[in-house]
Amino acid sequence: MIHVNEYFEGTVKSLGYTSAEGKSTIGVMEKGEYEFGTSSHESMTIIEGQLEVLLPGEEGWESYTTGQSFEVEANTKFKVKTNVQSSYLCKYR
Repeated sequence: MIHVNEYFEGTVKSLGYTSAEGKSTIGVMEKGEYEFGTSSHESMTIIEGQLEVLLPGEEGWESYTTGQSFEVEANTKFKVKTNVQSSYLCKYR
C-alpha cells in the first residue's frame, strides 16, 4: 500500500511504501527550511536538487547534491534547507 504524506502546509510531500528492502519514502521539498524528527534510523539520498543539512550534534551545515546520501540516527531531529525544489529517497531501518 502506498501512503501519502504531507508536511509544512504542503511544501514537503512524499509517498511511503514497503518493499523487500523495508520501508521507504520518495519525496519532494519546495524551497525553504525544515526541521524533521526521526523515530527510526534514516538514510536519505538526494535524487535531484540540493539540500543543506544540519545533523544532530553538528555545528555546521553540509551540502548534499544529486546522488549523495546522509544518515540520521533514530529519535533525533535534523534541519534541512533548500533554495531549489529538491527530491529525495529516504530508507528507514
